Amino acid sequence: FNGFLPTFWAALAPSTEKKLGSWMVHFQGRFSQYEKWIAEGEPACLWLSGLHIPESYLTALVQTTCRRKNWPLDKSVFFTLVTGFMEASEVGEKLEDGCYISGLYLEGAAWNKELRCLRRQDPKVLVEQLPIMQVIPIEGSKLKLQGTFRTPVYVTQQRRNAKGVGLVFEADLSSRDHPSLWVLQGVALSLNTDE
Repeated sequence: FNGFLPTFWAALAPSTEKKLGSWMVHFQGRFSQYEKWIAEGEPACLWLSGLHIPESYLTALVQTTCRRKNWPLDKSVFFTLVTGFMEASEVGEKLEDGCYISGLYLEGAAWNKELRCLRRQDPKVLVEQLPIMQVIPIEGSKLKLQGTFRTPVYVTQQRRNAKGVGLVFEADLSSRDHPSLWVLQGVALSLNTDE
């Protein structure tokens, strides 16, 4: 197989650009996340790229919050906030509404951990891991954001394929610069890298 993922495996797995060795490590991580979820319940911090269809989890998150708070489903959106946590073990307990997600990779920009906002990339660093992010469902009419850049979150670094599949959701990242800078830089988040 020359280090590439066999096509018959790829047909049954989530989209990825990983070579076979990296894919096996990813697969073992997915398996252990599912195993732990079954044994201990929903994790406080979810590795989103470990899910086969991450959009379904996020949709269920919005639906359960809307049912509990009696909100109209079609008028609910996500509020995202990048935390200072780098490891899932640093997260204390599960959020009542929403979740912590890990495993996001930032392209086209870097993350300033002190100011918790986007900054220009370091030379020769194309992709960097983003700290853990909170995803919280909220009523769209109550969400007023300033100083943020709406960033697409894709499954892989290929972003969208020819069918238009690949966009998971859009995250709002804090920024002190004009959004046009990040648009021109092609800033995006992805759940998987090719490594």
